[in-house]
Amino acid sequence: MARAKSRDLPDLAHLAVEGAEFAVRVTPGAARNAVVERDGVLRITVTAAPENGKANTAVTQLLARALGVAPSALTLLRGETSREKLFRYGVEALRRRR
Repeated sequence: MARAKSRDLPDLAHLAVEGAEFAVRVTPGAARNAVVERDGVLRITVTAAPENGKANTAVTQLLARALGVAPSALTLLRGETSREKLFRYGVEALRRRR
């Protein structure tokens, strides 16, 4: 996965609140990695193909970078095989994994 430059990502740190949920519309196999927030909806495009979880991993990493948090603090709640995904942010996700 090609890394998106931080200057190309929106600063979504204000959304990184414990327990916050993010509905995301994903476009895998795109020309470039990007995060766009429009009308309260997050749209994420990744260059990774939607096979063997590669696109989900890329989306998680890109969303985490835009939020300014660790990827391990994000949990995919819904949409593992769908373009519509729901993520939750919180340190509780870190505790469950241990």
